[in-house]
Amino acid sequence: MKLVLLTLLAMIAFAANSVLNRMALAPGDMDAVSFGVVRLVSGAVALSALVAYQGRGFTLGGLSRLWAVVALLAYLFGFSLAYEVLDPGFGALILFGVVQVTMFAGAVLSREQMPLTRWTGAALAMAGLVWLLWPIGEVEPSWTHVASMTLAGLGWGVYSLFGRASGDPLQATAMNFLLAAPMGFVLLLGPQEVSLPTAGVTWAIVSGVLTSGLGYALWYQILPDLGASRAAVAQLSVPVIALAGGMMFLGEELTARFALAAVLVISGVVLSLRPR
Repeated sequence: MKLVLLTLLAMIAFAANSVLNRMALAPGDMDAVSFGVVRLVSGAVALSALVAYQGRGFTLGGLSRLWAVVALLAYLFGFSLAYEVLDPGFGALILFGVVQVTMFAGAVLSREQMPLTRWTGAALAMAGLVWLLWPIGEVEPSWTHVASMTLAGLGWGVYSLFGRASGDPLQATAMNFLLAAPMGFVLLLGPQEVSLPTAGVTWAIVSGVLTSGLGYALWYQILPDLGASRAAVAQLSVPVIALAGGMMFLGEELTARFALAAVLVISGVVLSLRPR
């Protein structure tokens, strides 16, 4: 039961990141790169202070740390850049579809035991997600931004797979953020105009410190017990929670389509998380 509750808390944190990202970018006076950099730096500062306070120490972690940092950067900035143009539902569908493929591939390659109920639950949850998020009417996506979201999904899947071997989740997450932060500043040197409105910066800091920094540390803590395949399916609940958050905080409409699709997604996730 403890693992289920911690997993739910992590999913709420991930969903909150989506809502905070939309709240910061919706007015149009903050760009995605600036949001990502503030999110990354604030997370790095908060996590480093917490690690230093607890006397855990800082270690580089070798080549695996480098790959985790690259994957984190791909996710954070691919996610924010894609949402500048992509429909939120269509973007989430791409993101979590790629995450599923990446993490299930990791589970198969590592010979993780995956009973039939897990495959069935994953298929059921994914079907509910497609029904929920598939755009109504004609879609003309920007293939550049589709590629950006695909890269984000691959990055998050790889970042999560590395989390299974993290001995100290808080310290590992702090080092990932610390090493990624300078690369974030490099991205600010690009051609885009930097804009840091007070409201957008506030949401980015909340996202960086709480729902990203501490949320990712919690994710790294529970990943060894969840395993790659169960962790992958659990994340299919994130768009449902994010849409529910949009209804609560952004005034979005509750529809019958959402209610029925959410039942499918949650049923599939629960089926997949059941013990063998």
